[in-house]
Amino acid sequence: MVEVIGVKFRSDGRIYSFSPKGEKFAVGSYVIVTTARGTECGEVASENHNVPDSQIVGQLKEVMRAATEDDLKKMRENREKEKVAFDFCEKKILERKLEMKLVDVEIAFDGGKILFFFTADGRVDFRELVKDLAGHFHTRIELRQIGVRDEAKMMGGLGICGQPFCCQRFLSDFQPVSIKMAKEQGLSLNPTKISGTCGRLMCCLKYEQDAYEYLGKITPRNGSYVDTPEGKGTVVDVSLLTGKLKVQLENSEGMPISVHRDEVNVIRGCKGCKKNGNNNNNPADSEEK
Repeated sequence: MVEVIGVKFRSDGRIYSFSPKGEKFAVGSYVIVTTARGTECGEVASENHNVPDSQIVGQLKEVMRAATEDDLKKMRENREKEKVAFDFCEKKILERKLEMKLVDVEIAFDGGKILFFFTADGRVDFRELVKDLAGHFHTRIELRQIGVRDEAKMMGGLGICGQPFCCQRFLSDFQPVSIKMAKEQGLSLNPTKISGTCGRLMCCLKYEQDAYEYLGKITPRNGSYVDTPEGKGTVVDVSLLTGKLKVQLENSEGMPISVHRDEVNVIRGCKGCKKNGNNNNNPADSEEK
């Protein structure tokens, strides 16, 4: 086991592990660390805790020291400079009529580099833009093209559920999402209802999939012949999350009865259903990344 703390460098960023060197750091405090980008000031997102050695990827870097008031002042100044850099870059993009959208700007803690994030439909020749920026700010300039999902993570907002974006709150990495997941979860295949603000399939389809797959294995499918407390019949409707089934009793012309999956015994599975499969035929396997 090794003692680590979790540090993040942006409110919507990933949490990275660092060695506290025996010191205690509270959540919400700031520390100075060395990263691949150089010296950075980050916020402690998780306090001292132990993790197995197997969870440490690569060499675990150490915390240099706790951040001072001067460090925090410098970080706040950098945030103000980022706003100025954003406005200047947008102005130059318009002047040069470049087909790109500026999303965010990050200034390294030591001021040695300014990183501009942008989206574009294709490749963009921004060499002249880099010259404009370098000539104005007199520091190293880097432009990085990102995807629409990364843009949503950076910008933030509310999803159709009314909650802040999952990618900004707790998802550290994007996973492939497919139409098949929406079908297995019984959702409408209307793109406007299963797509996030970024225009891609909603991330929640992926991390909720395991639960739906488990429930699909323990819940009789449509067309299954089952034995209920009120007699035998055929399942005509299924609610995976609640476990409620509608069963049309044999030799009955009345309305289907409602029972819970724990109250029935499957006599015969539905015709045409594969073992451990889903209720949909020919699911689409296309993925979005």
